[in-house]
Amino acid sequence: MDIRVKRAYRAARRSDGVRILVDRLWPRGLSKDRFRLDQWAKDLAPSTELRHWFNHDPARWDEFRQRYAVELDSQQQAVKALLACAIEGPVTLLYAAKDEELNNAVALKAYLENHAMRGKP
Repeated sequence: MDIRVKRAYRAARRSDGVRILVDRLWPRGLSKDRFRLDQWAKDLAPSTELRHWFNHDPARWDEFRQRYAVELDSQQQAVKALLACAIEGPVTLLYAAKDEELNNAVALKAYLENHAMRGKP
């Protein structure tokens, strides 16, 4: 399984494989016709309420991940589809946040890897 994380504003590469935007909002300033995107998985993005609560505050990161995991637990069909895609080849989760270490795509990747290790696709 090959899951990668990349900021949406960085150039697309062939090695990215399937490129999936995992934000609820479209990245500011990116043109839809120039942005190479295979899928927009809004259903796997954190809820608006959770996103506002987190507000990219590093002190809230651990709790954000826990709350986000609860939300993802209710989206198992979308989670299974994404895991199946990652088994077939590389998948790059795209996000717009400036913080490259504390963002929903990083949390989603960890969630997916945890589910795959436990045999829960």
